[in-house]
Amino acid sequence: MRIDKFLKNARLIKRRTIAKEACDQDRVSINGRPAKAGAEVKTGDAVLVRFGNAEIRVRVLALTESTRKEDAASMYEVIGEDAQQLL
Repeated sequence: MRIDKFLKNARLIKRRTIAKEACDQDRVSINGRPAKAGAEVKTGDAVLVRFGNAEIRVRVLALTESTRKEDAASMYEVIGEDAQQLL
């Protein structure tokens, strides 16, 4: 699955176009490597997303084409956050 689609389906980023822009601005990385919007993500990958001064690290648990809001959090587990609160 493309990383921009994963970020949208997992509801880490609200819209796919915003996820694509984040990738184009080098704010997303997969396993420590900068990720373009079309980069493939697999289960077990570690994804880092930077939001301004905050960042979140997640491990991919599942890849589903469409998810309900209640099920989105089951697609990943948080493995790290910075000291500041994410909004």
